[in-house]
Amino acid sequence: MPELPEVETVRQGLARWADGRRIVAVEVHHPRAIRRHLPGAEHFAAVLIGRTIVNVRRRGKYLWIPLDSGDALVAHLGMSGQLLFQPAAAPDETHLRVRLRFADGDPELRFVDQRTFGGLAVSEDGAELPAEIAHIARDPLDPLFSDDDFIQALRRRHTEVKRALLDQTLISGVGNIYADEALWRAKLHGTRPTDALTRPAVARLLGHVRDVLTESLKDGGTSFDALYVNVNGESGYFDRSLNVYGREGEPCFRCGTPIRREPFMNRSSYSCPHCQPRPRPRRPAA
Repeated sequence: MPELPEVETVRQGLARWADGRRIVAVEVHHPRAIRRHLPGAEHFAAVLIGRTIVNVRRRGKYLWIPLDSGDALVAHLGMSGQLLFQPAAAPDETHLRVRLRFADGDPELRFVDQRTFGGLAVSEDGAELPAEIAHIARDPLDPLFSDDDFIQALRRRHTEVKRALLDQTLISGVGNIYADEALWRAKLHGTRPTDALTRPAVARLLGHVRDVLTESLKDGGTSFDALYVNVNGESGYFDRSLNVYGREGEPCFRCGTPIRREPFMNRSSYSCPHCQPRPRPRRPAA
């Protein structure tokens, strides 16, 4: 699943190629791609045709494209969604789902999604912030993100620290990969209870989350296969800089201990047994 750096990389590309362009044609090639747009394909096309893109914004892992009508085109990439700018003469991708053409000609915008877990929808009056994603918290790279509020909220939770990092209502944009990377840098095991963490420990962890996301963004995100690419079809290369994720059995870069992999919410967590010891079980209350 694309995380903040991957989605922000796509946002930047969209802003470069789409801002200020007027949509003149919309083709929906697969109904699942617009399943969240409940009025259907004809309505989806009708509310987009003739509209001009005025910006491209992001909240966590969601993108939205404000239109001059006051509505917004909301996009979620899911597991394999791609937003690509292509010349009209370029052959259609095998998994092309939606096509947008513009008044000024090439390039056109294509939504390609192999697994069809992602999708597009128009949010009425959603230019400022679509109601569908208003519940999602700000991410740590957002200038309006409050460190103090996050630290207090995390320490009030009665959960494990990795689960808290993945809670998009608490902090957005962080997924499995970057949670593991930040926890390794902070020397914290993902099962550490949040209410047992000190304020300085949470502040340090947040700093590492921010550093990991910033470094990955500079590298264009992480690509483990051909499914994540930017708007030009190019892969990111932060996977070359991963310290722990996907490195089961390889030596920890800090201490040399083989990295372990543990099951986590139908996925995997990676950590160093020496640098990130599991927390001791809590004694039951008397």
